[in-house]
Amino acid sequence: MRRLQLVDADEAKPVAEIPGGLKIAFATQDMRHVDAHFGSARAIMIYEVGPNDHRLVEALEFDSVSDQAGGHDQESEDRIETKVSAIKGCAMLFVVAIGGGAAARVVNSNIYPVKVRAPEPISETIVRIQAMLRGSPPPWLRKLMTRGTKTDLDFVDD
Repeated sequence: MRRLQLVDADEAKPVAEIPGGLKIAFATQDMRHVDAHFGSARAIMIYEVGPNDHRLVEALEFDSVSDQAGGHDQESEDRIETKVSAIKGCAMLFVVAIGGGAAARVVNSNIYPVKVRAPEPISETIVRIQAMLRGSPPPWLRKLMTRGTKTDLDFVDD
């Protein structure tokens, strides 16, 4: 696996986070479209997406991938676990397809898998995510947005 990560050139550390942003992974063959089955994705692009802004965080390239039917050249290596580990910390994963076992591993890593109906540009997917973040997000997205934040459930006495 090759990992390209963007860093602040002045301080050699990750670029500052986008306020209200979520890290989102996109399974891709060409690094521009959501166009891959999770197991056969040659690359995964990770973006941070906020209501009004987005930025590329990192690009992951994989040498060894499954074929579209889920078969492997060599059964000894767990390619799915490599990919799941690589996207830890992401809130969502956009794919064209994902097998049941891989989906379970993704969900167990607290990543919400989302299947798109047909291949589409990552930029269009980001625009739709931003519209949801700005508007009234569905319950599953609100849950992702509040993950990791402390909620105060203390009530004022009447």
